[in-house]
Order: sequence, then structure tokens, then C-alpha cells
Amino acid sequence: MPLWDRIKESAASMQAQLTAKKNELTSGAFRDASMAICALVAAADGSVDAAERRRVAQLIATNEVLANFPPDDLTRRFEEHLATLTADFELGKVSVLQQVAKAKKKPAEARAVIQIGIVIGGADGHFDDTEKAVVREACFALGLPPAEFDL
Repeated sequence: MPLWDRIKESAASMQAQLTAKKNELTSGAFRDASMAICALVAAADGSVDAAERRRVAQLIATNEVLANFPPDDLTRRFEEHLATLTADFELGKVSVLQQVAKAKKKPAEARAVIQIGIVIGGADGHFDDTEKAVVREACFALGLPPAEFDL
């Protein structure tokens, strides 16, 4: 199976798992951690162009699992994390990973945050090494083994 198809299949599988747990994923910690990982994946290569910003914001606004939260609030949080990361990526990454770690107390939420990161990373059909690396870091922040997600 070509790499493109495996990425799309993996992202679709993660999204299906998330949708099945939608009603459990309603806490503020999950919301904050989800927006943090979305920003982290979007900025993984050190920059975020306008098209990528719009694409991720659109994915956030239309994701069924994130529908438990007001879209404007999610977008605002995403943009705040992006601003932190684009100002100084390495320093910002520490702050954003602290937000990701908020979901650590509930294993189902922690796994869902990582799955959202993978869905966002694979949405363009190319889950590249820099995106995988930041999702692995998020796994460590959440106390989850990256191998559980094939990272």
C-alpha cells in the first residue's frame, strides 16, 4: 500500500476512534490540550503559512469530536498557541507542551489528544518527520508510549 494511502487510512481510523469517544471528551483540559497539539503540529517545521493556518483552523471548526466546544473559542486558543510558537519556537514549545500535559490525568483524553495531533498531521496526506517528532514529544508529556501510536 502506498504511503499516501496508509497515512489517509491511519488518520481516518484515528478520527473514527475519536468520534466514538466524543461524549467523553468534554473537559477544559481536553479542549486546551487539543488546541495546543493542533498548533504544535501546524508549527512543527518552525513556520506556519497562511494557507496551513486556515486549513488547520477549518479542520478544528469542522471536527465532530471538537463540536463539544464553541468554534470561536477553539480558534482563539489555537491562534494564541500559534503566536507563542511563532514568536520563539523552542521556548514556545515548552509552554505549549505544558498545555498538552493538562490531559495527562485522564488516559482516554490523553490518547485522544495524541490522535487529534495525528489526524491534523495527516490531514494533508503527508505526516512528516517534524510533525511526528512533536507528536512524540506530546506523548512523553502525557506519559504515553509513542509506539502505541506507531510513532
